Amino acid sequence: MSTHGTPAQIGDLPPLGRPANRALLQADVTTLSMIANHSRQELLALHGVGPRAIRLLEAALAERGLGFTDPS
Repeated sequence: MSTHGTPAQIGDLPPLGRPANRALLQADVTTLSMIANHSRQELLALHGVGPRAIRLLEAALAERGLGFTDPS
């Protein structure tokens, strides 16, 4: 599936890359507070979200005092 037309960045999420952004948009996850309602495994299960995106999201969550629902 093409990522043409997918934004480079969504809401307050860090820049992740278009495949990850497309996957998050399809899952209707567009903010860090919404990311914090999911576990790493739930997000990794989305086609396009990989370990790099998880690391970037984890760092952005930590900056705001948030985290994933699963323990690290």
